[in-house]
Amino acid sequence: MFSRLNNIALMLNRIGFRKQLCVVMLLIVFKLSAQEKFESWISEDQFVISRTDGTRQKEILISLPSGKEKEWTEDTSKKSHFQNSLSLDDGSLIESRDKDLVLINPDGTEEQLTHDTSVEKNARLSGDLTKIAYTKDQDLYVFDLDSRQEKQLTFDGSETVYNGWASWVYYEEILGRSSHYAAFWWSPDSKKIAFLHFDDKPVPRFTLFNADGQHGDLEVAHYPKAGDANPIVQFAIADINSGEITWVDEDPEKDQYSALPFWTPDGKYVVIQELNRSQDSLHIVRINPSNGHRMVIYEETQSTWVDFFEQIDFINDEEFILRSNRADWYNLYRCNIDGQLIANLTPVPWRVTDVEAIDIQHQKVYFYGTGSINTDRHFYSVNLDGSGLEEITSNPGWHNVIPSPGYRYFLDEYSNLSNPVQQQILDQRGKIVHTLFNKEDDNNVQSGVKVESFTIETEDGFDLPAYWVLPKGFDRQKKYPVVFTIYGGPDAGNVRNRYQDYSGDYYANHDIIRIAVDHRGSGKFGKKGMDFMHRNLGKWEMEDLITSVKWLRTLPYVDSTRIGITGGSYGGYVTSMALTYGADYFTHGISLFPVTEWSLYDNVYTERYMDTPMENPTGYQFASAMEHAYKYKGNLLIIHGMMDDNVHMQNTIQFISKMQDLGKDFELMMYPGERHGWGGSKRMHLNKLVNKFWDEQFFGASRTKMIQP
Repeated sequence: MFSRLNNIALMLNRIGFRKQLCVVMLLIVFKLSAQEKFESWISEDQFVISRTDGTRQKEILISLPSGKEKEWTEDTSKKSHFQNSLSLDDGSLIESRDKDLVLINPDGTEEQLTHDTSVEKNARLSGDLTKIAYTKDQDLYVFDLDSRQEKQLTFDGSETVYNGWASWVYYEEILGRSSHYAAFWWSPDSKKIAFLHFDDKPVPRFTLFNADGQHGDLEVAHYPKAGDANPIVQFAIADINSGEITWVDEDPEKDQYSALPFWTPDGKYVVIQELNRSQDSLHIVRINPSNGHRMVIYEETQSTWVDFFEQIDFINDEEFILRSNRADWYNLYRCNIDGQLIANLTPVPWRVTDVEAIDIQHQKVYFYGTGSINTDRHFYSVNLDGSGLEEITSNPGWHNVIPSPGYRYFLDEYSNLSNPVQQQILDQRGKIVHTLFNKEDDNNVQSGVKVESFTIETEDGFDLPAYWVLPKGFDRQKKYPVVFTIYGGPDAGNVRNRYQDYSGDYYANHDIIRIAVDHRGSGKFGKKGMDFMHRNLGKWEMEDLITSVKWLRTLPYVDSTRIGITGGSYGGYVTSMALTYGADYFTHGISLFPVTEWSLYDNVYTERYMDTPMENPTGYQFASAMEHAYKYKGNLLIIHGMMDDNVHMQNTIQFISKMQDLGKDFELMMYPGERHGWGGSKRMHLNKLVNKFWDEQFFGASRTKMIQP
């Protein structure tokens, strides 16, 4: 691109224009007329972009380091970034359709692989692409693509027993929602599957009432609340050829959580994790998949809590990398298969967030971290012996990086609060070798919205990261209401130095200052900050938010009689606490599907921070919004989906019952049939309801009639 513009500039220079001026003029003209977007790496030094010029879009292949271009005409379905996760080498695809698996050939013809009324769930290809594993009716199956035969591996699935399918609390709090309940993992050689076996019989049942139809219906789920019994969980390994199941040596009486296995690259071992019920001691256990024998190779104990390792990256068959906060900050540690520490790869006083890639050939690890500014996200490399730590991205802000196949170049997509997303190609030292033209107008500036970041200091020395969005036409001579948008919770900060378009934001267009503040336990201050929350949920979030309100009250353009707050789930909990415990500071709130009493929420999440209600009765009492309901004196709107299977509406019902007993006025909206967040027409209704609340509460009913939300 630059070479083409340079040639044109030379031509103009010959007829009297200064070359530098010509290049600048052409860059401006091109940027106004075109936009480019990175698509994928094709080779180590070639990548494809899509270029939109007016109404025409085409794909361009660019070679590095020259920047030479040519139009890309190959079939886009062959590019790696278009590949489906269930794609075969010959271009065939496997899809789930009408409860069965269907093979779609490259010529468009189809073959139905399974033929029954049960649904094949979480279909996953083996590494050699010859078999598909899935669960069906709570049992684990494998389908052989060569023989077209299905083999059932487990046979005890029932309403309470699941093989390779997670119990609800494991799905929600341990394996994660992205697992879609899958609890099985292929070995690298495609000969074995590690899986979890669940028995939900000990787990109390919770009933949701669905009001649809003439008589309604009941939905019953096994949901362990704080202090309740957990599912009985066992690890097993299935041999695909023989069908034999090998059970891992475990104490069936031990009250613990077992999850998140990782196979060694050679398949010799499967490494599993065991976390005690108190969640303050974690073991990594090496398992021989042939006989189930075990060996504890790593132990991490903390005085508050330890998290599962969601990522264990193997360097080779004998060594792996852990991301641990055992020394306050999340850093990378290199260990061997016997659990011995080889090196602390990143002894830095800031947070390493993710391992992106390991370059075995050049003995490097590429990873993301905040750097010294805890609201940034940068891309780094370090040698596997811990030497040569380098920051590859330098622009302040939030970076997403896609390495070339051999890690010679990096696509860097970045933005910050003041600058929209830009894309550029960097070399290994972070030098820019190519810049893509991204016609990203700063809609905030153009619309008159101002976004600013700052910190708010607490009395005990925490500089809380914050940003606010000042509304269009902001006038420091006027008085404005303020709304905190919050999630809160341990290790759940949401103040990030990245661009967001607020030009269409409700608050920015309705004379309301929007503010976000991360408290000390948000993860921005390492484990030391998070540990304040141990056995104390609700206390330090509120203390830090109250400090923020005190600071706002010192500003002449802030109306302290109109301090609002809103959030959903944990943010709904914080909102409920703000209008009760923090009633002297917060005047208005919208609490969406809140936890209001921690004994009503699931045990894995709650006990991680609070221990059990029996072990920490004082902490549970303080953390309950109902405990502080007598202080309430503001204006609160509570919103909940009636089929919420995560934060049960029971939380809201018990809270409003307490408020009614105290003679407190509040507003309530229930959404029949909706769960933990929703879309569609009821989402539109929710948006209108929320906007109407702020208009009426902050500006009066007369303005509500004038303004369309």
